[in-house]
Amino acid sequence: MTILDSLHSSGINAVMFQVRPSADAFYGSGPELWSRYLTGRQGLPPNPYYDPLTFIISEAHKRGMELHAWFNPYRASMDLIASHFNDKHISNQKPEWFFNYAGQKIFNPGLPQVRQYITSVIMNVVRNYDIDGVHFDDYFYPNEVHGKPLPDLAAYKLYNPDSLNIKDWRRQNVDVLIHDLTDSIHACKSYIKFGISPFGVWKNKQQDADGSLTNGGSSYYELYADTRKWLKNGWIDYINPQLYWPIKHRLVPFEKLLEWWSNNTYGRHLYIGQAAYRAQENVQGFRNRSELSDEIRYVRGNARVQGSVFFRAKSLIDNLAGLKDSLKNNFYNRPALPPVMLWLDSIPPNAPQNVIAKQLANKSIQISWTAPIKAKDNDLAYGYVIYRFNDGEKIQIDNPRNIINISFEDTTTFVDNTITRPGKYIYLVTAIDRIKNESLNSNPAPVEVKYVVYGRYYHRTTPQDSIKAE
Repeated sequence: MTILDSLHSSGINAVMFQVRPSADAFYGSGPELWSRYLTGRQGLPPNPYYDPLTFIISEAHKRGMELHAWFNPYRASMDLIASHFNDKHISNQKPEWFFNYAGQKIFNPGLPQVRQYITSVIMNVVRNYDIDGVHFDDYFYPNEVHGKPLPDLAAYKLYNPDSLNIKDWRRQNVDVLIHDLTDSIHACKSYIKFGISPFGVWKNKQQDADGSLTNGGSSYYELYADTRKWLKNGWIDYINPQLYWPIKHRLVPFEKLLEWWSNNTYGRHLYIGQAAYRAQENVQGFRNRSELSDEIRYVRGNARVQGSVFFRAKSLIDNLAGLKDSLKNNFYNRPALPPVMLWLDSIPPNAPQNVIAKQLANKSIQISWTAPIKAKDNDLAYGYVIYRFNDGEKIQIDNPRNIINISFEDTTTFVDNTITRPGKYIYLVTAIDRIKNESLNSNPAPVEVKYVVYGRYYHRTTPQDSIKAE
């Protein structure tokens, strides 16, 4: 809770929480074993027992934050130490599904049964947990070590119906997993967002005329991940490229990649991955302690970008280079909702009714309302947004400075403890659905405050920005 409170106070409105680091689990309702990164030994449940995923979903939603379950699809281990593997781990149960490479154990992406298994693991979470999104990192095929070819030739010979060369076959294997997953996720729960955080470069321009003005490694050639194709075909809802290089970098400048990605989203959302963990490195670019703030200004200067994702949570909480202060006091000092994905749902809920505001004996203001009736798509309200206006102020709900609370809970009351001056105020309430479509505003509810409790204004969530919690 302390971590979420810190992120929330910084203006973060979505968390990517890693639930499957190595074909194991940070949750209890699934086929895979408890992760040793949680309890110290693979297969050992927490004691006293609790389900971390259930807990963090509930706590994030209480704070008006989305929770995206972050999976590493193909990685089965970070090492080959036998004692780290339970006998019931999938790599011991199905050793033919894996190959060892560069000191790691990895699912063989060329095997159809591997793709089916990975899909089933993720869909188990989709069905059984109230997540807002499914999130992948940049781990697809591993980077090849010079002189050590990937040991997947047998699978290539056995499962290649289109007679592709081995590199295109590898890309096809990843394509099939991504395509199958998006169909499965949206067929099960249409509101769940599917997004991927790939390596920052798709292709360099010297490799392909459509590539970026960069000179670095690429997801297409090194990791066999055709990320641009997934956007072009509408297989993912958002892309979160890891632009972990500074502005004006010699080989991979942040601003060039930002511009390239903004031109290649094909109508899907673009959230820029920013390297909070690098904020105090003694290297070119990051020696400038305002580097990340300057990057945010680039992000906000491009209307085709919907937000930022900061890796990682600890770096932000530790306020490296003052980043947390910058978010809280400057960039994210106004609350707002995550951007709407209209291709998933374009129908807003109906507006709340019968809004009433009154001052309580403890000097707080209580706002209450009646939940709206079902919308045209039969959706009920998923949550509510509370707005407050000064007497005589123009009533408009498109300005986040008037938001005092965002809730993803089924509640029809809210207590405002943040007023610091006597006077007349007007409250409005809107309803939101799972995609964060927002209703028209309710009736205005005026109240005259004759006495107050003085205190510091508490800033709440912010528009499109999120954090990756590892």
